[in-house]
Amino acid sequence: MDIEQPSINVINSLYQISSVEVGQHFYLQIGNFQVHAQGFLITSWVVIAILLGLSIVATRNLQTIPTDSQNFIEYVLEFIRDLTRTQIGEEEYRPWVPLIGTMFLFISVSNWSGALFPWRIIQLPHGELAAPTNDINTTVALALLTSVAYFYAGLHKRGLSYFGKYIQPTPVLLPINILEDFTKPLSLSFRLFGNILADELVVAVLISLVPLVVPIPMMFSGLFTSAIQALIFATLAAAYIGESMEGHH
Repeated sequence: MDIEQPSINVINSLYQISSVEVGQHFYLQIGNFQVHAQGFLITSWVVIAILLGLSIVATRNLQTIPTDSQNFIEYVLEFIRDLTRTQIGEEEYRPWVPLIGTMFLFISVSNWSGALFPWRIIQLPHGELAAPTNDINTTVALALLTSVAYFYAGLHKRGLSYFGKYIQPTPVLLPINILEDFTKPLSLSFRLFGNILADELVVAVLISLVPLVVPIPMMFSGLFTSAIQALIFATLAAAYIGESMEGHH
């Protein structure tokens, strides 16, 4: 009993720490469950619903002679396959097409939703709506997912010999090689977050100064830069996975 009591106290303390919140948060009551519903989570659900809806509509009636919509879907799929094959290699790329394609499409639609739709006009009791990639939590989650993927790829392909890369070409570089694995997700997350945030801020400032004329071309340029950012993220993610499966660092 004396041993169990400190353990219970530790668990209670951890539970109290986990309930600490910074600022005010917005929650939805769904049945008996309270769901955290910050702005970026709501827009993330919207983006996921859009992608699921488009995929169901585009694939429910496939034809031998493809229609225009089927041609477009096949073009996107072929583009993602080529990107993954180029970065990972002909022999290993196929299992990674779904992951790279999902990240590319999610980031693209998220970025475009921020460039085309003024989320902030929808008021929430606490916080505000914004594109999912305009929140550091989303970009960090995508970057950490990439890190888990390339660690898994390296260990699955090379086993424990994967860790030999940290002492190549010389053990002196061990700290730098370890630091590199921390800088990869940092670079991925902050690059995407910073570019999308900057683009939305520029458009917001221009709309406040010149409401009608100037923001329109800036919004169209935002579509282009948004697609470029999605392409960069997907390319780097595939490159990191391909690098982890190589026989050398």
